[in-house]
Amino acid sequence: MQRPDLLERLAVQTAERTQARLQRRLRTVDAYDGPYLESNGRRLLAFCSNDYLGLAQDPRLIAALKQAADETGVGSGSAHLICGHRRQHAALEEALAEWTGRERALLFSTGYMANLGVMQALLKRGELCVQDKLNHACLLDGAQLAGAVLKRYPHADVAAAARQLCSETDDSALLATDGVFSMDGDIAPLRELASLCASEYACLMVDDAHGLGVLGHDGAGSVAEDGLTEQDVPVLMATLGKALGCSGAFVAGSTTLIDGLTQFARSYIYTTAMPPALAAAALCAVTLARSEHWRREKLNASIRRFRHGAAQLGLPLMPSRTAIQPLMLGDAQRALDASCTLEAQGLLAVAIRPPTVPQGQARLRITLSAAHEEAHIDQLLEALASLRLETFPAGAPV
Repeated sequence: MQRPDLLERLAVQTAERTQARLQRRLRTVDAYDGPYLESNGRRLLAFCSNDYLGLAQDPRLIAALKQAADETGVGSGSAHLICGHRRQHAALEEALAEWTGRERALLFSTGYMANLGVMQALLKRGELCVQDKLNHACLLDGAQLAGAVLKRYPHADVAAAARQLCSETDDSALLATDGVFSMDGDIAPLRELASLCASEYACLMVDDAHGLGVLGHDGAGSVAEDGLTEQDVPVLMATLGKALGCSGAFVAGSTTLIDGLTQFARSYIYTTAMPPALAAAALCAVTLARSEHWRREKLNASIRRFRHGAAQLGLPLMPSRTAIQPLMLGDAQRALDASCTLEAQGLLAVAIRPPTVPQGQARLRITLSAAHEEAHIDQLLEALASLRLETFPAGAPV
C-alpha cells in the first residue's frame, strides 16, 4: 500500500487556502525611515509595526549594537550552557529582573521558544492548563507540547476560568493568559485572575509581549500596572522585539523558576544564544524605555487622538486603550479590500483574516507608535473616512 505523499497534501491545503483568498504573502521591506517604510519602490506610512516606542531605529541602540559587535563578533557561537553566555547576556538579564520586580530573568531567542520552554518544563503530561481562548498561538502550542489537558475559557471570562480550574482539582494546574491581547488590543483581567489562582492553588503565567515598555509608570508592563507582584504572577514572559525595538524574549520570576528552566526548558538548553551585540542593544533599550517617559506619553496621546477621531467618524473600532487598535470589518475580503485601498493612498495597515482570527472577525490591525506625529494620525483618519464612504454604503452592516 502506498503512503500518502506529505508534500502533495501540503500543496492541496495551500491551494485550498489560496482558493478561499486567505493565503498569506511575504512583503519585502527595503528601508525604514521613522514611521515610513519603502517596499516595491513605494514609500508607505506604516500603521502595522509593533515598534511601539519608536526605539528600533534609535541611534543609541544602533551604537550599542555596533560597539558590542566590534568587541564580541556577530554570533554567540554556542548555547548559553556551553560557552555562549556572555557578559552582555548576564547584564541584560539582571536589568530585566530589576525592571519587572523579579528575582531573576532568563533570556530566550524568541517569545515562541520562551513559552514552549516554560510549559514543557512546568507541566507534566495530563496536568491541567487553563487558557484564554484568544491567547497567542505559542501558549496553546506550549500546552500541547507538554501533553497537558488544555481547557480554554471564553475571552476574559474569569468565572468561566474558575469553572475550568475547579473541574480538575487533583493535579497541579497552570493558568496562562496574554497580558495585552495581540489581535484585540485589550488587557486581561489580571487582578481577578491572580485572585482566582491564589484561591485555587494554581500557578499564573502572563505573556506580556505587548504590554512591556508600554504600560505602567516606567513601562514594566500590564502586571506592574495592576500592582501585581512575583507572588501574584509567578511566571512572567515578555519579548524584546516589540516596544524595545530589538529581538528575543525573557522569562522572569523566582530563583526557583529560573534555575528550573535552566535545567529543563528544552527550547533554552538546546539552541544557540542570541548574539551578544543584540543583548547590548536590548540593554540600552531597557534604559531608554524606563527613563524616557515622553515616549509613552506621546504614544498615549496618539491613541487618544485616533480613537476620538474614529468615534467622530463612526468607525467600528474595538475597545482598546493600548497601541493595538483593531478596526473590525467582519468579512475577510472586505478587510483585504480595505487594506489595499489604504495602500493605494500611501498607508500600510494589514488585514488580519482567519485563521489568525475567528471566522467573521476579519479586521485591520492598526498599531500606533511614538514615532507617529499628529499629522500622521490625521492622515490615517482622513483615509479611513474615505474608505468608509467607499466600502460601507448607507445601511451596510459593519
